[in-house]
Amino acid sequence: MTSAIIITICTLLLIAYIFDLTSSKTKIPSVILLLLLGWGVRQLSVALDINIPDLSRLLPIFGTIGLILIVLEGSLELELNKSKISVIKKSFIAALLPILAMSFLLAFAFQYFQTGLSLRDALTNAVPFCVISSAIAIPSVKYLSAANREFITYESSLSDIFGVIFFNFIALTELNKSHTVLESGLQLLIMIGVSFFATILLAFLLSKIDHHIKFVPIVLLVLLIYAIAKLYHLPALIFILIFGLFLGNLDELKRFKWINKLKPDELNVEVHKFKELITEGTFLIRTVFFLLFGYLIETAEIINSDNFLWAAGIVAVALIIRAIQFKITKIPMFPMLFIAPRGLINILLFLSIVPAQQIPLVNKSLILQVVLLSALLMMIGLMVTGKKEETLTEETKTNDPVSI
Repeated sequence: MTSAIIITICTLLLIAYIFDLTSSKTKIPSVILLLLLGWGVRQLSVALDINIPDLSRLLPIFGTIGLILIVLEGSLELELNKSKISVIKKSFIAALLPILAMSFLLAFAFQYFQTGLSLRDALTNAVPFCVISSAIAIPSVKYLSAANREFITYESSLSDIFGVIFFNFIALTELNKSHTVLESGLQLLIMIGVSFFATILLAFLLSKIDHHIKFVPIVLLVLLIYAIAKLYHLPALIFILIFGLFLGNLDELKRFKWINKLKPDELNVEVHKFKELITEGTFLIRTVFFLLFGYLIETAEIINSDNFLWAAGIVAVALIIRAIQFKITKIPMFPMLFIAPRGLINILLFLSIVPAQQIPLVNKSLILQVVLLSALLMMIGLMVTGKKEETLTEETKTNDPVSI
């Protein structure tokens, strides 16, 4: 039995690796293939009468670790300098405004179709549909131009962070208490302070540890700090973003004298190795999460016609808001318009809704259909505009996504 389990796990992960290798050619998001693969394993286990224990409790664990690693991987690749101010501003706006606009639109729709629903509960159920999933967006654009990759990485990472902060603010506080805004602001300032202190400490450890095992303790400390911050309802993803940006921009920080104490030239070598570890770890955890989620899918949830109109409407609203925003901010529509997938973060937020706040309209079937439809839309968009994008990538090298 042990050998069979090992063979199955290794085979599934190798198939997932093939999906990742071929995604640039097929333009099919690997998340769709992983979900189908997980669902296929479920059907096979039922057909062969194989008894598999309940795995649903593992989903939030792998999802949380995957979210941390994905944001860390993305932030390690980002550059911070004066030339990036424009793209940072645009991605900040692109991440924040759609979450707010779409959350309230959906909340009002939920209230209209379910009488007696409070605005707080309506918003709590709406936010999980409004966040762009960096877990799907970042890997899907690795073959686009550097400028577009950079914009999507900033936008989707910030969307994850803003989505979690907004969800916690709505779900964990009472809307009729005026001091909650001040409390949230204070929590944000505390988290920024803790993040800078923890980042310096971890960077110091990374530069000083000479044991042959040095990266695993750093990763474990990152997970530990994140988990402790979450216990106190702090916006813990900010720490992940700051830590990644710090390590990824040591050359830009050399002008500060105290940075020299970390020996940035030597530390850069270790950071490069650390990036490789995070990249491979992210692939592994993300793959396991989507395989597991696919395995837990019931066929009836995919073809649930009662939810399909809602799912299509949610995806359409997200697309319209994104198009309007891009038009106003003069960000190129193609292929960026279609790269707003829902995925890991949306599932995690949905699972975080406490039973007392759940509403019948928002269920596992609806979140699944939104994830699949948004991924399919992104796939079609990349297929249609992919060749043009690849041609432009070869012809021009630019640092500003608005010039593509």
